[in-house]
Amino acid sequence: MFVVIVGGGRTGAQLASFLLKQDYDVHLVECRKDVLARVHRDLPTEVIYEGNVVDTYVLQRAGIDKADVVAAVTSVDEQNLVICYLAREAYKVPRTIARVNNPRNAWLFTQTFRVDVAVNQAEILAHLIQEEMSMGDMMTLAKLRRGNYSLVAEKVPEGAPVRDIPIKDMGLSKSCVIAGIIRGGEIIVPRGVTTFEVGDEVLAVADQDGARQLADLLTPPGKNHLNHNSLRI
Repeated sequence: MFVVIVGGGRTGAQLASFLLKQDYDVHLVECRKDVLARVHRDLPTEVIYEGNVVDTYVLQRAGIDKADVVAAVTSVDEQNLVICYLAREAYKVPRTIARVNNPRNAWLFTQTFRVDVAVNQAEILAHLIQEEMSMGDMMTLAKLRRGNYSLVAEKVPEGAPVRDIPIKDMGLSKSCVIAGIIRGGEIIVPRGVTTFEVGDEVLAVADQDGARQLADLLTPPGKNHLNHNSLRI
């Protein structure tokens, strides 16, 4: 996959470094001399393209017309919007991602400016806090489908209401699927007749409502899972 990253600040440079380690093809565009001096120390020279980040000539030199993904992560929201719009409209880039610097501008980062994914740190933090308060001891391992679903894990405690009840009889919603059980260091592929034992680590794929339902089913009577703050994402 070929990714063009526009903006060489800390976010852009670290993103480029991470993707290069994953064997992605990466080109990074930056114009600030002080930032370029640091980027040249951290990244291979051949992936760095110097010039105005909204100059079409510079973007073309960086190969934007061949990119599978463009990530606009400059520190200026207006530039990120222009970059995404150009990427989609002028160069038919299949996927655009934009960083939101000022949360008040988040409403602009939509398909109107051809932004597929807006990375709004304030919104992400608020969402994480909300999840932490709502799912207690449950740990989120990965986000799936643009964050609509998660791979979650929670250990079965003493007194869990669903202990010794077959999975098929737990009343789980369709939005919560038990993907695996780790018991004694071994992975168990769950079936409808499989039951949970104390100490099991339950892995599930669920949306937020499904994960909350599973957390409720694993919470012993009289223990409010809302009081626990160990969710880690």
